[in-house]
Amino acid sequence: MPPADVDIRRADPTDPTFQPIFVRHLTLMRETSPPESVHALDPADLAAPGVFFYGMHVGGALVGMGAFKAIDATHCEIKSMHVLSEARGQGLARRLLEHLLAEARGAGFRRMSLETGVEPPFAPARLLYERAGFETCGPFEGYWDDPNSVFMTRSL
Repeated sequence: MPPADVDIRRADPTDPTFQPIFVRHLTLMRETSPPESVHALDPADLAAPGVFFYGMHVGGALVGMGAFKAIDATHCEIKSMHVLSEARGQGLARRLLEHLLAEARGAGFRRMSLETGVEPPFAPARLLYERAGFETCGPFEGYWDDPNSVFMTRSL
């Protein structure tokens, strides 16, 4: 069960407060996937119009981030969801995912999709998404049939 003092709110990904979590996230992505299969966005890309970025704090400390990006008026994609390794195992990723789903639904989206890796470090993420109702699908919005990627989608 997540701690009681979890605060998830819209944020500016270019705020320097997020730099350490971006460094860890992007390093993990680059260490686990070949360069052509790393689809993580940098802070400037996550600050673009049509992207909804959120920071997750527990007891005032930044422990996670997540975003979704509009593909069209009814379809969005999860981007750069990450919970720091030392904060895992408390249900925080599930809480962050539930927040992103609710925010996307509230913004009028009817479908949410995502891309994640096939490598073992991504197994917990794939399980999280499956438990949240995501199902495997084909590539979408500029992706290709990449053997290092798993594509998932669900209705909202």
